[in-house]
Amino acid sequence: MSNVHLEVKERIACVTIDHPPANALNRATLEELEQVLDRVEKDSDIKVAVVTGEGKFFVAGADIKEFLQVNRDEGDGLARLGQRVFNRIENLKKPVIAAINGACLGGGLELALACHIRIAASDAKLGLPELNLGLIPGYGGTQRLPRVIGKEKATELILASRMIDGEEAFQTGLVSKVVPLESLMDEVQSLARTIASKSAVSLQLALEAINDGLNAPLEKGLELEAENFGKAFASEDMLEGVQAFLDKRSPQFKDK
Repeated sequence: MSNVHLEVKERIACVTIDHPPANALNRATLEELEQVLDRVEKDSDIKVAVVTGEGKFFVAGADIKEFLQVNRDEGDGLARLGQRVFNRIENLKKPVIAAINGACLGGGLELALACHIRIAASDAKLGLPELNLGLIPGYGGTQRLPRVIGKEKATELILASRMIDGEEAFQTGLVSKVVPLESLMDEVQSLARTIASKSAVSLQLALEAINDGLNAPLEKGLELEAENFGKAFASEDMLEGVQAFLDKRSPQFKDK
């Protein structure tokens, strides 16, 4: 693939957007990203995925030049393509961490919002500037950003097309941690290794409970949590985890 690279090491998949000069998400890049997600989903050796951008950019947005050739119906279709790909990330049964290494704008922020965890470099720039172009966010930004940071703050950022740095993103809850750029990948890889040490069974059950529960009333979410809690008891890894705790040793999970 030319615009999206996949490297797997220590059961961690590193997915890198590499579409110079700004890693823009044109149609071809979105389609390549979807193909990479297929591989990540199907490869049982992968337990965690990291998404980042090559060079000084995470993803600086969509390919604006494409927009001059897009009519209303094509715009609708392009939005649905972006939403479909990002829904795949959000609903992936494996944790996905966004390593935000630079400009994370428009479609780039929408990509990051679809990831389960976001860690940003302190000098990263994040925002949804689509209204500057007479557009609106189309790949999930108007829906996911309010769910992450609240309606009022999200509305301000979207309507004013205001960019924020990594520190403000942390303060608003948009990212879980902010670190110097030179420490970003070490921080992300450390977290990814910690997550990868868990059972794939419990990782999947936890993600399902979190994602599906957020889209349901609390009572329904608690019911789902109880069901998945029960399912965990049927796994070999639960027996190993409990026994390891009692034996005061590290568990050796088999992802079963």
